[in-house]
Amino acid sequence: MARQRLLLIAAGGTGGHMFPAQALAEAMVRRGWRVKLSTDARGARYSGAFPHVVKVEKVASATLARGGPLAKLLAPFRIAGGVLAAILGMLKDKPAVVVGFGGYPTIPALSAAYVLRVPRAIHEQNGVMGRVNRVFARRVGAFACGTWPTDLPEGVEGRHTGNPVRGAVLERAAAPYIPPGDYPMSIVVIGGSQGARILSDVVPGAVAALPEGLRTRMRIAHQAREEDIERVVAAYAAAGVPAEVKSFFTDVPRRFSEAQLVIARAGASTIADLTVIGRPAILIPYAAAAGDHQTANARALVEAGAAILMSESEARPAALATQIATVLENPGAAAHMAASALAYGIPDATEKLVALVEGLAKPKETT
Repeated sequence: MARQRLLLIAAGGTGGHMFPAQALAEAMVRRGWRVKLSTDARGARYSGAFPHVVKVEKVASATLARGGPLAKLLAPFRIAGGVLAAILGMLKDKPAVVVGFGGYPTIPALSAAYVLRVPRAIHEQNGVMGRVNRVFARRVGAFACGTWPTDLPEGVEGRHTGNPVRGAVLERAAAPYIPPGDYPMSIVVIGGSQGARILSDVVPGAVAALPEGLRTRMRIAHQAREEDIERVVAAYAAAGVPAEVKSFFTDVPRRFSEAQLVIARAGASTIADLTVIGRPAILIPYAAAAGDHQTANARALVEAGAAILMSESEARPAALATQIATVLENPGAAAHMAASALAYGIPDATEKLVALVEGLAKPKETT
């Protein structure tokens, strides 16, 4: 009988890496593959949303970029231990393909795949490559790009697949947009999977600065860091605006589909979700992101006419209030932004990545 092929997915512990990894896992399980996820303790927090048949393997990994002198000194030894464990694991259960989605926890799996000559690929979500993906870019059989163009090393040929989105997002793909009007309007504020302090600092004040006639028609869903929730709740209450403030929303696709406006960071997964569903956005990129990749992500959406870009230095309550009003007081322009976002999206990104993975796989073995 045919032997079930194994895909090993390696991803770092943030939503930006884990959400597209989840989308690929969902698709490959449906196609009859076995799937394993290799990640660290942070990434394992997201594994509950993966198909239940996906086996999660926590790896020993470390970053050379953060931590004190001792942590940096020990990092190479932790990484080496993770690589050795990954090699032993692949010798016991050899994958047909290994796909890395970026982040330091992908080092063991990609290194082991290189040593054992297992077919391997990288998916880079952002327009500016992450450090780990740059190191391995010339050591993989295929390099998939979520954002185009991507700043690739010389000699590396990228394939523009787009960023895969989870099944829950595809269920809301191209949901009809209801332009702003004289009724309760939904605003979603989300700073990526980890939240963002600047959004908690600025957005409530911007909402409070809006004209009363506009402010009284708003309802807010705001994802904030745990330590910011109390003050954000108080700020919206003082402004007289109904707000649901949580550290994590499990139903972001539904909230996006019901929103008149999204105020967000410019992570690749957030932009993929926005463009597959089709919603206008005000994007405030994370200034400290490696290579300023969030600004690169946002700029393409702005050029498409789907979003307004504000740098962190520009993001002050009064300025943000002006931009919010620009969208919510101009329903025709808001509808155009929503349509432009939808036109920019790549809803079949998962299928393109599946085709790339299956193209790398060796012929099925029989037993």
